[in-house]
Amino acid sequence: MKIKLILFITLLTSIAFFSQKKWTLKESVDQALEKNISIQQNKLRLDLAKIDVTIARGNFLPNLTGSSSGRYNEGLSQNQQGILSNTKNLTSTFNLNSSGIIFNGFRNTNTFKQAQLGAESSKQDLKKIQNDISLFVVNGFLNVLFAKENLNVARVQYKISKKQIEIVKDRFEAGAVAKGELLNTESTAATDLQNLVAQENTLNLALLNLAQTIQVPSLGFDIAPIELGTPSPLLDDNSNLVFEKALIDRPEIEKAKLAIADANLKTKNAKGAYLPTLSYTLSLGSSYFYQFNNLRQGQSNINFFQLLNDRFQYGAGLSLNIPIFNRFQTKNSVRKTVINKEILEAGLIDEKLKLKQTIEQAFLDVKSALKSYEAAQISLQAQKEAFKNAQERYNYGAMTLFDFDQVRTRLVNAQGTMIRSKYDYVFKTKVLQFYSGELVLE
Repeated sequence: MKIKLILFITLLTSIAFFSQKKWTLKESVDQALEKNISIQQNKLRLDLAKIDVTIARGNFLPNLTGSSSGRYNEGLSQNQQGILSNTKNLTSTFNLNSSGIIFNGFRNTNTFKQAQLGAESSKQDLKKIQNDISLFVVNGFLNVLFAKENLNVARVQYKISKKQIEIVKDRFEAGAVAKGELLNTESTAATDLQNLVAQENTLNLALLNLAQTIQVPSLGFDIAPIELGTPSPLLDDNSNLVFEKALIDRPEIEKAKLAIADANLKTKNAKGAYLPTLSYTLSLGSSYFYQFNNLRQGQSNINFFQLLNDRFQYGAGLSLNIPIFNRFQTKNSVRKTVINKEILEAGLIDEKLKLKQTIEQAFLDVKSALKSYEAAQISLQAQKEAFKNAQERYNYGAMTLFDFDQVRTRLVNAQGTMIRSKYDYVFKTKVLQFYSGELVLE
């Protein structure tokens, strides 16, 4: 019971901590990188690749085996003097054997290098998924900020609607407007309230998605505000500089290069089968013979350790295996590795081409998003002035409610367009920074 109570209190404390905390962008990314299951799996694959390196290193070492056997015989056999007689005896043997490779066409060396490349390739896989998760969290974080700004706009619009109801109500009671205009104003306020509720739901969904992405409790989850300010224009005039930077550090490119290096080692390994293999063996051992019926015959057995010393023996051997003809198996294996290398070289060219196309598209997306953002700013400023003027005219009775709602609707649309274009531009800029290796998380 006490353990259950402690666990319950710990759970509540954990939920309370996560509920009170406002997560920054960097904390969100770090949390996702720590908890993401795919990342954990890739880390385990990296551990397996490192073990393969250790296994390949062990191929340079000799093996060592020990063996022992015992055998009991009863009947006609040789005694210690070599004379046939009915005996009961026990024979025990003890051996140590070792063997190793002196030369096998550098295949052990190449296999070790291949294992190292495999570990490095696993690191690149891990780096790629970490990059993808980081960018995904950035997008989720910006979605929350986007939803918050939309919610703020909806709140302002609903506040304006409620204030407008009070103005129209006073004018209706004074007999200046018909009841239909008051009802229309109340209908507009109700629509704005619905939009406010919808924006609240959108924000809650964005927070839930981000909380699930970084694997923290969604109850009370929130993020710390960041000041995006006015997005700055691009510093580079073309995408070539970004592409050159991306070639240095992108894991997809690095993995493709490692695959080609591995293919070179496979070719060397295949060619190693043309060369002879030289190996060695070492052995030492002894045996013990004990005859149970020696005492009846007036004889005694030799001391255990003395007999082991007397029968001690050791040996060494060399084995040379020279390939002469193996039905063209080696030749065809080499040809296959060469073709596979050419396939991988074409794959590297394809990866570079796809990366260049992606960056060029991202660069054009950023330029287009910047133009949309600048146009949205101009439009919003114009709609703000138009709304301010329309509000004054409506309050003085110089504009109908229908015309006023038209101006107000254009302002709401301009605000929404400006917010969307702003965050669209910010995210696409982050994508470009991501490819150039300059993405900074705050």
